[in-house]
Parts: sequence; C-alpha cells; structure tokens
Amino acid sequence: MKRPVLLLALLLLAAGCTTDHDSNAGPSGGRWQPRPGVAWQWQLSGRLDTSVDVPVYDIDGFDQSRATVTALHRKGRKVICYLSTGAWEDWRPDAKKFPKSVIGRGNGWKGERWLDIRRTDVLKPLMAARLDMCRKKGFDAVEPDNMDGYKNRTGFRLDAADQLRYNRLIAKLTHDRGMSVGLKNDLDQIPQLVRDFDFAVNEQCAQYGECGAMKPFIKAGKAVFHVEYELPTGRFCAQARRLKLSSMAKKYELGAWRRAC
Repeated sequence: MKRPVLLLALLLLAAGCTTDHDSNAGPSGGRWQPRPGVAWQWQLSGRLDTSVDVPVYDIDGFDQSRATVTALHRKGRKVICYLSTGAWEDWRPDAKKFPKSVIGRGNGWKGERWLDIRRTDVLKPLMAARLDMCRKKGFDAVEPDNMDGYKNRTGFRLDAADQLRYNRLIAKLTHDRGMSVGLKNDLDQIPQLVRDFDFAVNEQCAQYGECGAMKPFIKAGKAVFHVEYELPTGRFCAQARRLKLSSMAKKYELGAWRRAC
C-alpha cells in the first residue's frame, strides 16, 4: 500500500517544481501570466538577436516566423507578438484591406496613421486575422500598440468610452485565442482596464513622472515591461526596482541594443 502513496507524492512534487523561467509563467494550465520584475528583451528592427539571456522576448508579429518563435521557446523564452492595433501601417501585407474611411491622421511615425477605433465592424475581422497569425506562429502573448488614440489628434472624434470599448475588444479577441495581452501605455485608463489585461507595456514613464500610474498592475501581480529612450539607467533604475518594473534603456529604433536595470 505504500507504493501508490509514494508515487502520488512524487507526482505532486514534480508538478510543483518549476524552472527559473517558469517561475514567471503564472498559473499552470492557463494563460501565461508574467510576474512583476521579470526581465525582457524588446526588438522590432534589425536582425533578431536571440542570444539575450532573458525569459521574455517581444518581437514583431509580421516580421518574425513560426520557426523563430519555436527557437526562442526551445531556449526557455516566452514570446510576445507585437502588433499595431490602433494605427494603420502602409507597409504591412494586409494594408490594402483597410478602407480609407477608417484611416486618419499620421501618428508621428513614417507610414503610420491612426485608425477610427469606433468602426469595430471593419476593424474586428482585420484584427482577428492578425491575432490568428500570432496564434499560428506559436506566440504566448500579444502587445497591441497605439491603444490610446483618444488622447491624440487622430482625425476622428474619439472619446474615452470608445477607447475602453476597443481595448477590451482587443483583449477579448486575444484571450479567445489562448494568448495573454498587454496594455500599451494608456495610463489614464489603467484602473478600468487592469482586470482585462495580463501585463502592461510602458514607454518613458520615468521621463514624464508617470511610473506611479503603473502600480495597479504590480499590485495585481502583473508585469510592467518598461523602457526609457532618453534617460540613462542611473536616472530611473532605482525607482524601477522599488516599483518592481521590468525596466531597461533602449534606442528609439528598438534594435538589439539594450541596457537593463
């Protein structure tokens, strides 16, 4: 009678064991849940450097292949699929599928224009197709970009309610496909959206004195992936460590270079 009890105990022990990378993976059997402070790499341009020894990679969903995602998984990485969900990009393979009626003003980046996020009848199937691409390539999560159009001059009369509705739609579409999703910037709506998103991605909260706004994610046990472009690490890393942010310095082109806290 002792053998089955011993076997059960061994199985339970094995189930509770995790690697260093897995310790940031969240509940087993559910969506990946990155924990506060987990290190990451964010590279959207140039030849992808897969040698950075961090548990999380955030890479371009269109530019990178399933084979690349698989190779990162073999190294124990979780992989985030970068997509622009709030702005149109003229170089993407699906760019011609967006009617002119939903394309607004430029957002400050070459070839990019804000989208009319009120037109979910048009955007929902287009974004669903993009998210299907991320899922088929094996990504663990999605970083949907340009999720704060209502705070910008988009060419459309967007308000906070429009943004909440759209951001929750993107979160639901992502979750329906078994992937985690991050809230990009959109600081003012964090209190309303923290339950809908699994982590946050923030740019330059230290430079603009806004990092305290990220606390709801940290309190919920959810990672905040944070970068600064213009500040040296000595100007923000101490605060980042206190707040348990996953922080590093990057250059605007988001190549391989990084300087982590």
